[in-house]
Amino acid sequence: MSHNNEYSPSTTIHLGNPIHKDTSMAISIAVIGDIHDLWDVKDEAILKALGVDLVLFLGDFGNEAVEIVRQISTLNIPKAAILGNHDVWYSATSWGRSQCPYNRQQEDRVQEQLDLLGDSYVGYRGLDFPAFNLTVVGSRPFSWGGSEWKHKRFYRDRCQVKNFRESTERIIEAVTAAAHDTIIFLGHCGPYGLGDRPEDPCGKDWGKSTLGGDHGDPDLTDAIAYTQLMGKNVPLVAFGHMHHGLRHRTDCERIKAIINEDRTLYLNAASVPRIRKDKKGDRLYNLSLVTLEQGRVTQAKAIWSNEALAIHHEEILYSVP
Repeated sequence: MSHNNEYSPSTTIHLGNPIHKDTSMAISIAVIGDIHDLWDVKDEAILKALGVDLVLFLGDFGNEAVEIVRQISTLNIPKAAILGNHDVWYSATSWGRSQCPYNRQQEDRVQEQLDLLGDSYVGYRGLDFPAFNLTVVGSRPFSWGGSEWKHKRFYRDRCQVKNFRESTERIIEAVTAAAHDTIIFLGHCGPYGLGDRPEDPCGKDWGKSTLGGDHGDPDLTDAIAYTQLMGKNVPLVAFGHMHHGLRHRTDCERIKAIINEDRTLYLNAASVPRIRKDKKGDRLYNLSLVTLEQGRVTQAKAIWSNEALAIHHEEILYSVP
């Protein structure tokens, strides 16, 4: 079985010549993190009711959950997606392979997911959206987060990458090939450098004796810095992996959004579980909604929609003063 189909010779995909949206107007971007098998037929209806222009999926669809990815692949809205650590749960580690519920000699469910996502998959490559005058660039796929280079054999064989330096180079290749100067970065885990408190967007919230520490990806950090040195505009870095619910305390949630002096919004959209029930037993669906105007984020909010396609409640994460 081939393990290389996800990495085409070109590191940037061009989506033909769609009708252009006036980029002086607002672009509505939905960011959906860490689905963990919670996706159903209402989700597409909610996205369309909200008038979303673009959907970004941050990985962890489930434990190599091919059927969930199959459903999402049919979503009839422009989209980009990356895969997370759970999407290679039975393939990347010796422990996972020992627990695998299917015959890995006959099936490659990682590749099945990649084939289903097709051009919308952006791990180590870019996806141009001419209609919005922007390119979505994916960072290192399948990330577990942190400054230790994990799962060496898997990354060597699946991605032909052996260390953080080579990983950064792969991300930068996609940036260099991008057709647009506005770059949105999509990662499963966020970048290193957003804080080392357990409550920070990528802060380590487990281990009583080792609580705290920055669990972000250093290769993504270096790629973002290089992209900005190139003079590119980076309005949004979207990621998940580090769930909003904290393990060491229940009186607050993880910080979901930070905007820095470069006016780049770093958004953690990992609300888990993303489908919950309210006090009446009605299902509520989570997503983050980002408004982009003239290449800048003007608002970001976390939304919970009900089954009637109405917003049940929302949390403003950032708004231009």
